[in-house]
Amino acid sequence: MCDCCTESKKDIYLPQMATVTDTRLMNETEMYLKLTMDDGPFDFQPGHFVELSIAGIGEAPFTIASSPTQKGGFEVVVRRIGNVSNAIHALKAGSKIGVRGPLGDGLYPVQEAKGKNVLFVCGGIGLVPQRAFINYVLDNRSEYGEVAILMGTKNYDQRFFQEELAGWANRDDITFVETLDTGDPRWEGRVGVVTTLIEGVKDLLGNAVVPVCGPPIMYKFVLMTLEEYHVPHDRIYLNLERKMKCGVGKCGHCQINDLYCCMDGPVLKYSDLAAVPEAI
Repeated sequence: MCDCCTESKKDIYLPQMATVTDTRLMNETEMYLKLTMDDGPFDFQPGHFVELSIAGIGEAPFTIASSPTQKGGFEVVVRRIGNVSNAIHALKAGSKIGVRGPLGDGLYPVQEAKGKNVLFVCGGIGLVPQRAFINYVLDNRSEYGEVAILMGTKNYDQRFFQEELAGWANRDDITFVETLDTGDPRWEGRVGVVTTLIEGVKDLLGNAVVPVCGPPIMYKFVLMTLEEYHVPHDRIYLNLERKMKCGVGKCGHCQINDLYCCMDGPVLKYSDLAAVPEAI
């Protein structure tokens, strides 16, 4: 029998086991986890997501938060909002967890963006999937043009990856600007919504790829602002991970007309969403 007949193929419906190698609570609701697959290497690209499962409880989709340039497993951030996420928050280093993936066909444009400026617009938990592409760009810094990261968070207590953000702020080869929606005695930085930061980096927009991820209301106003600066729709990338469930186009939870966020996304060009405004 030939090798192709005996070679085992990964079943997209069957979780593979992974080991939790590190965890930390980043704020009241966000938990960071680092995972390594028990059966060997895990190949992914920025924008891929995984389905994480806890036996007897269920599964949920989470976009990978780390770059493939950073070896030794992959990272996710899980917000505590339900039964699955509560169970994941209870895991410790050494715990086992089921993983399906990597999933998704719509990924961040790591190749298309080379030689161009890149402007990341992140809102709250939207930093998590963007972080995979951000760190990919930073690890291949010479291949990209000007890089700016705009970060908006609702309030001081919801900030996370604080040490990493401080590292970005101290780099001289990128622009990093952070703002809070509401002020706080502990905060000495900018106050206001993230769209107010775009004016300060408008000069790089003429040749910029613009990945955007955050809450739905943020998309509305970020897109309006980018329209004012005449950014072409085919250079704006939106992450629609919040709409997904099964991850393989079977449950219909993320279907919007002919679009399946899990199959066609989770990252999609704004120009490709013109016929499905309900997706935004």
